[in-house]
Formats: sequence, structure tokens, C-alpha cells
Amino acid sequence: MSRAFPQVDMEPVYGFCHYLVSVAYGMFFRGEVVGVDHLPKTGSFLIAANHLSFLDPPFIGAQVPRQIAYFARKTLWKPGIAAWWLTTVGTIPVDRDGGQDVSAIKRVLRALQDDKGLILFPEGTRSPDGQLQSAKAGVGLIACRSQVPVVPARIFGSFEALGKGGKLRLGTPVSIVFGEPIPATVYDAPEAGKERYQVASERIMARIAALQPPRITVI
Repeated sequence: MSRAFPQVDMEPVYGFCHYLVSVAYGMFFRGEVVGVDHLPKTGSFLIAANHLSFLDPPFIGAQVPRQIAYFARKTLWKPGIAAWWLTTVGTIPVDRDGGQDVSAIKRVLRALQDDKGLILFPEGTRSPDGQLQSAKAGVGLIACRSQVPVVPARIFGSFEALGKGGKLRLGTPVSIVFGEPIPATVYDAPEAGKERYQVASERIMARIAALQPPRITVI
């Protein structure tokens, strides 16, 4: 893997988009990025992050020097370039209005079996006010079934940059903090029975909440 240009080891379209987002982030939203060394260099893993803005998936993904997978609503797969692009970069379609999407879960587990990474948002949707929301069971389900390490991540400033219902504000610093990976022995609680997946999600969300914004050094 090239440390200077990790995109050369990614699939061409994904690598090109990764580079563009990295450049845009550095030009218009550059904040502090902490804990990249916590991201596994090999093997499958999950990134679990808070969700404040449409900017979160690409900005977090741009800090990961490996190709990872994302979720997107099935309704976005309409005829045209958007559907081609989503499929080409390996996005997993999910039916958010149909309860537990079995086909999406199978695709996620298959991707993890292929030693890939995946970014998920325990809250399920963007925060309406910039505050952390309660975790839903979905992330816990995937984590418990896959038993892979989960890297907690917290993004700061993206709500101010483009919050729900807000306008894009270029120049707003967006910072990202990655925490230490959480092993399955810590987040999984088989003894919780029917609440197992919810408990796992809440444990993961607690690790996200514990991440503090990076200190800004003034020179």
C-alpha cells in the first residue's frame, strides 16, 4: 500500500473519488484528524460513527487508506449515472423503510468475509440538532454476526458545515477522531438474549460518545 497515495491500491473509480474528496476536504473543511493509526491495516472491520450530515460518509471514508463499503437507500438506484457509480464503488443498497433488510445484511457479511471494511452509523439517520442520538440495533446485529473489530469514530463540525435542513458552509472546520478498535468480546453480550444486538449497539455508541474533539493548537 502506498502511504502517500493509497488510492493506487483501490479500484480505479473508488480511488479517483477518494482522491477528490480528500482534496475537497483539505481545501474547504480541513480540521484535525486523530487516531488513523487505530484503523486495521489488514482484515475486515467496521467503522461505527455518529451521523450529523451528508458529508460524514465521504469525509470519514477519505481518511481511511483502504477501500471500504457504504450503505445507501435502494431508491437511489435509478437508471443513469448515479446507479452506475453506486454499484461501481461497491455501495450496498438497503431498504430503510422495509424493516430488517436480509439481502443487505447478507451482502455486508459477504463483504466482511472478503476482508473489507464497512462504515455504519448506529443512530440510523442524521441528527436533527447536532446532538448524539440513541443507537439502533442494526449495527449491533452486524457486529455480533460478523465478530469483527469495530472502530468507533466521531465527527465534529459537519452539522455546522451542512446540517439537516441547513446550507453548505464552505470553510467550516470538520474534525474526525478514530478510537481504539472494540473487540467482539467487549461489545457482544450473548447472555442478553433478545436484547443482544441492542446492547451491542449501545456499547458501541458509548465508545463513540466518549471520543472528545481534538485540541486545536494555535501557533
